[in-house]
Amino acid sequence: MAAALELFSKRDAEDVSIDDVASAAGASRALVYHYFGGKQELYVAALRSAADQLESRLRPQRDGRPLEELAAGLGRYFDFVEEHAAGFAALLRGGPANRAGEVGEIVDGVRRRLFRLILKQMHVADAGPVLRTTLRSWIASVETAGLDWLELRDIERPELERLLVDQMVALLGVAAGYDAEVRSLVDDLAKERTA
Repeated sequence: MAAALELFSKRDAEDVSIDDVASAAGASRALVYHYFGGKQELYVAALRSAADQLESRLRPQRDGRPLEELAAGLGRYFDFVEEHAAGFAALLRGGPANRAGEVGEIVDGVRRRLFRLILKQMHVADAGPVLRTTLRSWIASVETAGLDWLELRDIERPELERLLVDQMVALLGVAAGYDAEVRSLVDDLAKERTA
């Protein structure tokens, strides 16, 4: 699985053969076919493994204040990004042709669960359209920041994590001008930051 993730993170799935994976894993081609059936099944299994590992990291560790929990969650997210760079990159860089079907469902499933975790941390039962759009935009920013950081590493991780928390607060501040629900949430977060 690790060998497959490494290869899929560096090349398009179409350019990776079962022979490539078998060679990188030190296994026979027949063994890879026996366990996975084919390249698409192996690709999906590898991505599902990366998604499961990431999700297990994102579960809240304690019941703290929303921004504290968000910052702690980002720390665990970037721990995963750093420790499992290949899996993270493979998960997010599947390419447009691979986004359909099962692969797209895996990536979208991670995003949906992350969205629900953020809502839970912010003590919001159901997000209206303004909050939903804001949070989904922020999640996309975090994904992009993770890929950028892996590629360039020209910003220290703690600084990047603080920047992303501040971006969340800024996005919510803008959204507050459009929605009373978000305005109330921003007021609560402002109290937390000054406490």
